[in-house]
Amino acid sequence: MRLTLVSLMVMALTGCQMTQLHHQADTPTQAVKSPQTPTEPDSTKTTNVDVTKSQPVEVDSAEQEAQPVVYTDIWKRLADNMSFDIPVHDKRVQAQLNWFRHHPSYLKRVSKRATPYMYWVVEQLKKRQMPMELALLPVIESAYDPFAYSHGQASGMWQIIPDTATHLGLRRNWWYDGRRDVVASTDAALDYLEWLNKLFDGNWLNAIAAYNSGQGRVLDAIRDNRRHHRATDFWHLDLPSETEAYVPKLLALCEVIKYPEKYGIKLPIIANKAYLESVNVGSQIDLALAARMAGMKLAQLYQLNPGFNRWATDPNGPHHLLIPMDKVDAFKTALAKLPKSKRVQWERHLVKSGDSLNKIAANYHTTTKMLRSVNHLSSNLIRVGQHLVVPVSVRKPSQYILSETQRLAKIQSRSHPSTIKMHYQVRSGDSLWTIGRKFHVDYHTLAKWNGLSPKDALHKDQKLVIWQKISAKKTGVTRKIVYEVRSGDSLSVIANKFKVHVTDLVKWNDLKSHSYLQPGQKLRVYVDITRLNV
Repeated sequence: MRLTLVSLMVMALTGCQMTQLHHQADTPTQAVKSPQTPTEPDSTKTTNVDVTKSQPVEVDSAEQEAQPVVYTDIWKRLADNMSFDIPVHDKRVQAQLNWFRHHPSYLKRVSKRATPYMYWVVEQLKKRQMPMELALLPVIESAYDPFAYSHGQASGMWQIIPDTATHLGLRRNWWYDGRRDVVASTDAALDYLEWLNKLFDGNWLNAIAAYNSGQGRVLDAIRDNRRHHRATDFWHLDLPSETEAYVPKLLALCEVIKYPEKYGIKLPIIANKAYLESVNVGSQIDLALAARMAGMKLAQLYQLNPGFNRWATDPNGPHHLLIPMDKVDAFKTALAKLPKSKRVQWERHLVKSGDSLNKIAANYHTTTKMLRSVNHLSSNLIRVGQHLVVPVSVRKPSQYILSETQRLAKIQSRSHPSTIKMHYQVRSGDSLWTIGRKFHVDYHTLAKWNGLSPKDALHKDQKLVIWQKISAKKTGVTRKIVYEVRSGDSLSVIANKFKVHVTDLVKWNDLKSHSYLQPGQKLRVYVDITRLNV
């Protein structure tokens, strides 16, 4: 439909789309589809009455004089306050119920992961009077993993793609990604779901379908059904197969949560109480320092505050940290005693010949923008002999194990049978597709090796790993050696020496076949030592 400028929110969200993480063993997969722009103002109306229409939840009835139920388990609280009708005999719902029935350990893993966050999500739903069923959407989207990243570029518990994040006002930069921020992403996702619910005249199933595939696709399906005088509820719409499985999957999960024994599932208890408190720290702070002040492990602090990409919070905010309730008082006390000037350590760097702002930023694990800001520079120009102040972490970078850099390093270090690891530095004009073609690797696989989405753009000098199949005989013993080029060496001479192919040397060292070698140059060579002459 053609939308008018009724509000900034409508304009911002018209083209938005949420996607979901594909799971291999944990959960049935759903594909990412792009929404289409709606064209008719009346196509938001549905002709069927649906019990999943918007209803306030957990609102005490004036007719009930009994005391409100006090819940100790959040699963029980959810089960008792769900309002959606679940057509358990529908074949699509049955298929999803069978999946949960045959994977009883799945919800145990999800429960453990969801424990710190679920109460927070449920409370936000209660405040907004939204259906409690929506607390289960992060199970479908990411298995409640705030670090989840899909092949469709979706990130966080709610699996929000970059364009949608922009429209929803979620900030993303070198320091911070709001899609992974538990508080910010939950607020944004619920804002979007509320808007979709209004767009579809209070029909929650259609709104949830649009959350998966984009409102344009659902509106198109409604218009098509209306033209053919067919019902316009979710069950009668012609939608992508992924979306046609997405809503039944949520409903099947609701059914399992309501009647776990019926499906042979034992749900671990998740206490129905606040686990976290959002503490305003007021300024940038080193996360290792914050963890020490709170008396907790750094990895745990990252797990609760996954929006922060680096060793410290974003200097431009947000300036809040989620802290476990039993550690809040100690953290606030320690924070009050620490001046803002000491929440991040600083070093003085003397600019030397050959230095550049980019090089200095890389060496200190910060950004040129940050260096310009704290040193009051109007450009990247610096001079030899100049002193710069540089923010530095209190620990070694490798100890910030859940920072973006260390998470990537862990992904890139995963070994693959019968392969050797090569390092590749991205050049101007490179893409995952061109690099994959050069090294005879599928670009989807290349993306997976490097923690990327196949859609991700590369930047110059970015470091990638490429796992190449070993060409040596299966009976051989392959070892990596570093060979120093000597005077008179050529690629063919070195290849003959180690009984490998010139093409292998070229690939292993990212060279050109006609490259001229310099004495002292280091080359990687993967050698079958059983074939070498003693």
